[in-house]
Amino acid sequence: MKHIDWYLDFVDRNYRPSDDELIALYRIEPALEYTVEEAAGRVASESSVGTWTTLTTVTDNVRRLMAKAYEFNGKYVKIAYKPDLFEPGNIPQILSSIAGNIFGMKAVQHLRLLDVRWPKSMISSFKGPQFGMEGVRHILKVKDRPILATVPKPKLGLTAEEHAKVGYDVWIGGIDLLKDDENLTDMKFNRFEERIKLCFKYRDVAEKETGERKSYLVNITGPCKEMERRARLVKEYGGEFIMIDILTAGWGALQSMREVCEDLGLAIHAHRAFHSAFTRNPYHGVSMIVVGELARLAGVDQLHIGTVVGKLDTPKEEVLTLKEKITSKVFKERPGYLGTDWAHIKPLVPVSSGGLHPGLIPALLKLVGIDIALQVGGGVLGHPSGPRAGAKAVRDAVYAYLNGISLEEYAEKSRELKEALDKWGIHTYI
Repeated sequence: MKHIDWYLDFVDRNYRPSDDELIALYRIEPALEYTVEEAAGRVASESSVGTWTTLTTVTDNVRRLMAKAYEFNGKYVKIAYKPDLFEPGNIPQILSSIAGNIFGMKAVQHLRLLDVRWPKSMISSFKGPQFGMEGVRHILKVKDRPILATVPKPKLGLTAEEHAKVGYDVWIGGIDLLKDDENLTDMKFNRFEERIKLCFKYRDVAEKETGERKSYLVNITGPCKEMERRARLVKEYGGEFIMIDILTAGWGALQSMREVCEDLGLAIHAHRAFHSAFTRNPYHGVSMIVVGELARLAGVDQLHIGTVVGKLDTPKEEVLTLKEKITSKVFKERPGYLGTDWAHIKPLVPVSSGGLHPGLIPALLKLVGIDIALQVGGGVLGHPSGPRAGAKAVRDAVYAYLNGISLEEYAEKSRELKEALDKWGIHTYI
């Protein structure tokens, strides 16, 4: 039995939402026995005030809070939500509504949350990034070029001393940021405090030798209290950044650490490990666009966006749209995406990572621009002459692009770049 008498109360094609309502754009593929309207009504109901049957406890105030599926374009449906349905500043509660039980409903064969229009009243309840693009560039004293980062490889297995030595080599070679990998925290072969103590010791030496600012994206991911303890250690040893695997740690934990990091004056680098579990299928789950918007609201300063090229599945449109979503002041609505005025929320540093090497850098920068961080791991550590040479090859590839010189020509005066190109080649496709 369908109980459509109740669910269709959540559908109103003539509804016109106010500016203070949250708008969610879904792609709804109904199960065989349902129409798109019937499925949309169930999504709107379950994500707001409804349930599977009519109720005797529905008051006029409850009816006022009913979400409305109001605009249909094939399988694409917009649903409007009254602001009173949400607790200000509470990302877990918001997601439990617009991205909660709805994905398991029998009425939908596939359901995808594509985008959200965040009303100003809701945006005002979030602090957003503490530093953002401008602040991170100020910390590193890097202007007019991409910020460069490297992760020691292999991901796991290096001792704290070996890890720190890699950091020293890549800093000397021209990298700005050393970065922990997503699964390196406090391991028996590489203890957290020992690692950061050694890394910052080497960092200070590298700064004196190069005359450049250097820093370290320290992975503090863990239970909340432990993350706070680790963040305080990073500050104690002279760090400027921490890194959190924001999706495995959770939105509530991230928001709590945003407060801690403001007290400590630390920037947050957000790794998106786990996202493909629910973002990769284009027909079901939540888009990376929504993840990026939430990360910006929560207050991270840097976020991975993909590369288009490289080892991970990152479509060109997604990468470019995500970059614009997390860096623009106003994102204007366009087919497939909703608009948002970000008001006081600062732009993030987009991070392009995953299978990069010097031969890819000019083509990638032509696509994404220079207001970005390039995180190159294997493309530095896999260099035939070692990580210091690999770091220099990356820096030289960036200089080649900035000066309008081909990689082949620049490699004539850069042995390090030539060796990288001999190993990995040059890729001009995007």
